[in-house]
Amino acid sequence: MDDPPNTDLKKSSSVNSSPSHVPSIDPAGEKRFPFRLAGNFRWVICGLLLFGSTKNYMDRQVLSLLKTTLQHDMHWNEIDYGNLVFAFQAFYAMGMLLVGRLVDRLGTRRAYAIAMVFWSLASMAHAAARSFFGFALARSALGLGESALFPASIKAVAEWFPKKERALATGIFNAGTNVGAILAGLFVPWVTIRFGWRWAFITTGSIGFLWLALWLATYRKPEEHPRVIKAELDYIHSDPPPPTQRVPWIRLLPLRQTWAYVVGKFLIDQVWWFYLFWTPDFLQRRYGLPLAEIGVPIMVIYLISDVGSVAGGWVSSAMIHRGATVNAGRKTAMLLCGLLALPVMFADRPSDLWIAVVLVGVAAAAHQGFSANLYTLVSDTFPNQAVGSVTGIGGMAGAVGGMLMAKIVAYLLQWTGSYRVPLFGAGLMYLIALLLIQVLVPRLDPARLESKPTS
Repeated sequence: MDDPPNTDLKKSSSVNSSPSHVPSIDPAGEKRFPFRLAGNFRWVICGLLLFGSTKNYMDRQVLSLLKTTLQHDMHWNEIDYGNLVFAFQAFYAMGMLLVGRLVDRLGTRRAYAIAMVFWSLASMAHAAARSFFGFALARSALGLGESALFPASIKAVAEWFPKKERALATGIFNAGTNVGAILAGLFVPWVTIRFGWRWAFITTGSIGFLWLALWLATYRKPEEHPRVIKAELDYIHSDPPPPTQRVPWIRLLPLRQTWAYVVGKFLIDQVWWFYLFWTPDFLQRRYGLPLAEIGVPIMVIYLISDVGSVAGGWVSSAMIHRGATVNAGRKTAMLLCGLLALPVMFADRPSDLWIAVVLVGVAAAAHQGFSANLYTLVSDTFPNQAVGSVTGIGGMAGAVGGMLMAKIVAYLLQWTGSYRVPLFGAGLMYLIALLLIQVLVPRLDPARLESKPTS
């Protein structure tokens, strides 16, 4: 990956094929492809990636929306549910280590298609489970399959977009994570109430085969695609050739810059997993919200979260454009996000449901803003050929953090029946992460490393 989400705009403006940053369209191409599709087919690919990430998060969210229902029907306690989340996270973390190499070997088109089939079937397999062990197997398979989402999507963006557009394209497909959570919050309760919870898993899982048909019919590399005209192909390939060097993990692990990103991901990603897997239960437990009414509050939370994702990246970019250093811009934005996350510590105190929804929504927005700037620290401090590796190490650390959070929250709920302690930790985690990042990289100095040519 060359440019993580919300990379500063200054860094992506070095290559410009035309004053308007848009490839010229030849008359023949315009005649063949109306509605100005000629020269812009890469955005169709981006739309497919958005659809894929939306489907991914719909599958991921079903279990949390049905937590109360399944605990009643399957006779689970809090620790049982936590173990299911732990199983998902463990296999997701394992997949983060393996799937990147698989995507490179098989190619984006084939690897993403295989992953979609695998995790769609795993999602549907939940409906066939009759025991905790059956759910654990399905959940583990889902985590392993879903780990391919970001490696495959980011590789597709790298194949189809010049560097100047990769941050925007990544931000668009990444928005599917919130869209998926919103749609699941509206769709899953409706299906469950009318047809039963097993059909919620079957219907969300089966959407993957619609995506698969579109993907196989549409996706090729741009140089092999019949709908890509020469002007667009030249634009996509307008960057200088990428480095032909690799940087082994062993050279990255001793670096402070690597650990700043890893520590940040480990601390904040577990909070995001907490929001994803436990927010519906929190609203139902604290405010007596029935399943039929859970959709709108979940939708509001993730709509607020989308705003934070855009605003967090905008703050640092705006500061840098106005003369602030990259170090000051990134960390000021992260500090603001950390402060905005603090009020979630009191989300279980108000008697009004919508106050709690806003507090959780603002905290989720703060996470997205903080995360957007944390992603950019990698490209700020590492050369392009090391960005993907560092991002992968951090992604694994974030999944491990999610595993620990699953155990902690499950036992706390089993012992106390309250979300007060997890919410308190969620509010503080961002400022703790920023403090440790500041200690490790006080000036965001570039990492000093030497890479060896690939053999």
